[in-house]
Amino acid sequence: MWNPIGKVAVIGAGVMGAGIAAQVANAGLPVVLLDDVPGKAEAAIALMPKANPSPLMSPEAARLMTPGSMAAQLPLLSECDWIIEAVVERLEVKRSLYQMIDSVRKPGGVVSSNTSTLPLSALTEGMPQGLAKDFLITHFFNPPRFMRLLEVVSSEKTIPEARDRIALFADERLGKTVVFCRDRPGFIANRLGVFWLQTAVAETLVLGIDLEEADAALGPPMGIPKSGVFGLLDLVGLDLMPMVGAALGAALPATDPLCQALRPLPEVERLIAQGHIGRKGRDKSGFYRLSPTRKRETMDFATGLYRPYRKPEKITGSLRDLLRSNTLHGRLAWRVLGPTLAYAASLVGDAADRPEDIDLAMRLGYNWKEGPFALIDRLGSDWLAERLAADAIPVPPFLRTARGRPFRRVHQGRAETLALDGSYQTEARPLGVLLLEDIKATSHPILRTASAALWDVGDGVASVEFTSKMNTLDGETMDLLNLAIERVQRDFQALLLYNETENFSVGVNLGLALFAANIAAWHEIENLVKHGQTTFQALKYAPFPVVGAPSGLALGGGCEILLHCDAIHAHAETYMGLVEIGAGMVPAWGGCLEMLRRWSEAPRLPKGPMPAVSKVFEIIATATVAKSAFDAKTLMFLRPSDTIVMNRSRLLAEAKTKALALVAGYTPPPPPLRLTLPGESGKITLLAAAEGQRRRGKATDDDMVIIAALAEVLCGGKEGISNVLELERREVLGLLRREGTLRRMERLLP
Repeated sequence: MWNPIGKVAVIGAGVMGAGIAAQVANAGLPVVLLDDVPGKAEAAIALMPKANPSPLMSPEAARLMTPGSMAAQLPLLSECDWIIEAVVERLEVKRSLYQMIDSVRKPGGVVSSNTSTLPLSALTEGMPQGLAKDFLITHFFNPPRFMRLLEVVSSEKTIPEARDRIALFADERLGKTVVFCRDRPGFIANRLGVFWLQTAVAETLVLGIDLEEADAALGPPMGIPKSGVFGLLDLVGLDLMPMVGAALGAALPATDPLCQALRPLPEVERLIAQGHIGRKGRDKSGFYRLSPTRKRETMDFATGLYRPYRKPEKITGSLRDLLRSNTLHGRLAWRVLGPTLAYAASLVGDAADRPEDIDLAMRLGYNWKEGPFALIDRLGSDWLAERLAADAIPVPPFLRTARGRPFRRVHQGRAETLALDGSYQTEARPLGVLLLEDIKATSHPILRTASAALWDVGDGVASVEFTSKMNTLDGETMDLLNLAIERVQRDFQALLLYNETENFSVGVNLGLALFAANIAAWHEIENLVKHGQTTFQALKYAPFPVVGAPSGLALGGGCEILLHCDAIHAHAETYMGLVEIGAGMVPAWGGCLEMLRRWSEAPRLPKGPMPAVSKVFEIIATATVAKSAFDAKTLMFLRPSDTIVMNRSRLLAEAKTKALALVAGYTPPPPPLRLTLPGESGKITLLAAAEGQRRRGKATDDDMVIIAALAEVLCGGKEGISNVLELERREVLGLLRREGTLRRMERLLP
C-alpha cells in the first residue's frame, strides 16, 4: 500500500490554483501555495474569506495554507506528497516549471497538471522517466470547492500507484468524483461541453430566437438548469468560450465535429469587445444583465441593445414531442441536442472508455440532470439514429451498436451499461459508495406517501426519502415518518433521513400553509403544527437510533427535523438554518426548544439563562444559515460529536455505518430537564436590542412583530417556565393570522 497524502503544494495562485489549495485546506491538510509573482499567493489567501461564496469552508482552513514565491520557498516542495501545477496554459512555461519541481520533490512525490486543453503526451515529451512515472493530469473544475468532477488522465509512463493514490485521495478527502479520461484534447467534459455550447449559441443566432425562449427550450426540457445555455455562459464568462474553443480546435483534427462547429460568432465577439463578458465583468453584463433599477434585461442582437427581460413561453410535453415539433422551440432543440448526443456517442472509445463516464462528466461538470446517454435512453436509441440519418447527420458506430437497446438497464437486479462491443457490463461503484438511485432501480419502497418514501438500504437499516418539490414537508411527510417509526421498530435496527436530490429539505410547504391561511383553515394549520411537533418528538425518543444525512439546503423544518436526530453525518456542503422569520413565522416544530437546549449546554457561554437565549435569538432573528457543515458546528446546528463527509457519494454508506455503530446497547435519550428561561425581563432586553436595529433601518415595524413573538418563545413566556413547544404553536398560529405574514409568504413562492 502506498503512503497516504499528508501535505500538498499548488503552484499558481490564480483563481483555479488558489481554489484548489483552499479545497485541500478544507479537507484538513496543510497546503503550500506558491506563485512566481511575489506576494500573489498571500494576496489570494487574504481575499478568500471576503469572497461570496468563499472557497473556504471554515476560518480554520485558512490557517492550514502557507503562501510563498517560487524564488524564495521552492524548497518547501520537498515536504509535499502531491504537487499540483496550475499555471498558464503554455507548454514551454509548464515544461520549465517541471524541471524546477523535479529538482526538489521528494522520492515518489506525485506531480500533476491542472491543464484543461494540453494533452499529457505533450507535457511529458522529453520528461525524465523518474518524473514521468509520477506524473499525470488532474483537471479540476471551477470553483474547485463546489464542482465535484475531477478528470484524471494518466499514460503508459504513469505508474498505477501514482494514479490510484491521487484518485483515492481526491475521492475520499477532496470530495471529488473521479472520471478517468483518455489522453485526448479537452478530455471529456470540456470537449463535449464546448461543442454543446457553441452549437447552441450558433443555432440560436441563426434562427433569430430570443435568448429567453432559447434558454427555455434548451434548459428544463433536457434536464439542464433553468439558467439554460446563455445564463451558464454569463456565469462562467463569455470570454472563455472563444479561448477554449480555439485551443481545442487547434488540437483536434479538422474532421472532428467540434472543429466544424467552431464557426465565427460576430455577435458574441462584439459583446466581448464591449466588455460584456458576464457576471465576472465590471458591470456583470453579458447575454443578460440587471438594469440600474435592478430589473433583468436581455441582449437583443437585432438592435445591439439591452431590452426588458420577457418571461418565456412554458414548454410542456415530452422531450421527444419537443424535438419532433416544427415550432421555433422544437427546431432549435433538435438542431442543438441531436448533434450533441451524436457527438457524445462518438466520444466513447475516443475520449472515454464507457458511456457512464461521459454521463458523469456532463452531470458534474456542466450540471446536467441527466447525462447524454440517459437522454438517449429517454428518447430511444433507434429513434435518435433514424432521426439523425434522416437529417444527414452521421450516425456514430456506438449508436448503431445499441440497435435500439438502452445504454443503461437493470438486469436480474443489477445495473448494467452497454459496452463498445455491444455486451452489457455490470456497473461497479467505488468501494464505500452506496447510492439510493441504485437501490431504487432494483427494489420498491417499503412505504410511500405523496411526499415521502421508506427504503431498505441494507444491513437492518431503513431510510426515509422526502419526495415532494424541493423536499418540502407537509402532513403526508409526517404520516410517513410515523409509519416508518412503527415499521423500523418492528423490522429494522436503525433509521436514516437521507435524500439524493440537490437539497435535503427547504422546510414546510409554504404553498399549502398559505392556502390554508387564506381560507382561514386554522384548525388544519394547528393540526399540522402539532403533527410536526409530535412526529419530531417521536423521532427523538424512538427506541432505535435515528441518523440524519443532509446535503445542500436544510432550512426551516428541514433543519428542525435534523435537530431531533441522535446523530448527524453531514455532507460538507450542507447549509442549515432556521429561516422562518423570512416567511413571517417562528420555528414551530421544536427548533426553538432544541437550539435553546444546545446553547444552554455550550461550555463556551457564561452560565445563566440569558447568554443562551441571546445567542439563539440572534441566530434565528437574523435567519442565519450555515455556509458549510463546519460553520453549522459553530452555530450549534451540528453538535461536536456530529461528523462531516467531503464526498457526497459516500454520504449514505457512511451514515449507515454511523447508525449501526449506535445500535448496540442503544437507549433513547432521557426526558430533558425543564429549561430555566428569563421570562418577561429577558424579552424586554431582547426587544430593546431589536429596537436599536429598527431605528438604524435594519428592521421594519413588521419585523418587530415577528421578533416579539420569537422573544416570547425563547424567554419562556412571562414567567420563564412555560412549555416552549406550546409557545411555538401559539405564536406561529397568531402570526399566520396577520396580513404581513401572508404577504411575506406570497413573495417567497415562485
